[in-house]
Amino acid sequence: MADFISLRNLRFHAFHGVLPQERKVGNDYRLSLRVEYPLEKAMESDDLNDTLSYAEVLDIVKYEMNIPSALLENVAYRIGRHLLEAFSEIRSVHIELIKLNPPMGADGEGAGVELHLINDKTR
Repeated sequence: MADFISLRNLRFHAFHGVLPQERKVGNDYRLSLRVEYPLEKAMESDDLNDTLSYAEVLDIVKYEMNIPSALLENVAYRIGRHLLEAFSEIRSVHIELIKLNPPMGADGEGAGVELHLINDKTR
């Protein structure tokens, strides 16, 4: 059985980018993540202590989004790694991080990365 906790389309203003202007004025980002986590106990108990708290996951995402990086690959990886380190029962993390207004001269909905990290300790 695979169980997932999702946070979708979280919006942030952060200061990631290669160009100096991006680091100065920032940009808007959209982040979605899907965390594979055993939910069987919580389904039965209806107790927050038996599941992964959305609020705690969001705190980690906010913390990592506030650290400027040149590459979105680095930001997404840090978020995933931090989650895996903080919650040993996480089986995998899928992250999509999109820069909504990338400085690339195209009309679109953004550019970004998707990462899928697996916790080898739970497999």
